[in-house]
Amino acid sequence: MTYRESRGLPSQAAAAQPGPAQPAAPGDEAPPGAPGTGETVCRTCGGTGRTPGGQADCPDCGGTGKVTAGIGGG
Repeated sequence: MTYRESRGLPSQAAAAQPGPAQPAAPGDEAPPGAPGTGETVCRTCGGTGRTPGGQADCPDCGGTGKVTAGIGGG
C-alpha cells in the first residue's frame, strides 16, 4: 500500500486524469473550455433558458441560458 492509498487519496496516475467533459449544448460554437472561447448569454432565449412561450427548455442552450462562443479573434 502506498502512502497516498493509506491516506485515502487517489494514486498520482488517477489524480492526473482530467474530469469528465461538460456536454456541449446545441447552440455552442465550440466545446466548453476550448481555447479562445467563453460563456455568453444564449441569443435564442436571452438567457432565460426557456422558449419564448416559457413552456419548454430552450433548444439551443439546453435550458441553461448560456452557450460557449468564440471570443476575440482577428
